[in-house]
Amino acid sequence: MYTVSFSERFKQNYLHYMKKDGALEKKIDKCLMFLAQDPSYPSLQSHKVESQLYGEKWASRVSGDLRIIWDYDQENIPVLNILDLGSHSGKKKIYK
Repeated sequence: MYTVSFSERFKQNYLHYMKKDGALEKKIDKCLMFLAQDPSYPSLQSHKVESQLYGEKWASRVSGDLRIIWDYDQENIPVLNILDLGSHSGKKKIYK
């Protein structure tokens, strides 16, 4: 089991997506629950990505086009730093 910490950027984007589509809250929360239990949980499809803001990090699937960007805390391994939430494609994509 991992402890999860959230960046301010993630919190802002989380609120943005909630205003846009309230049904996403359950999907995002479910994804975060699975991440905390096991980052390699199959439905998350976690994989390394080159993020535009953070460099090489991990991405996990929330829904069709929505991804969570995260990484292991380098100082405290059982901690996951949740960095960002955003689109997989389009003008506002969060990784290459």
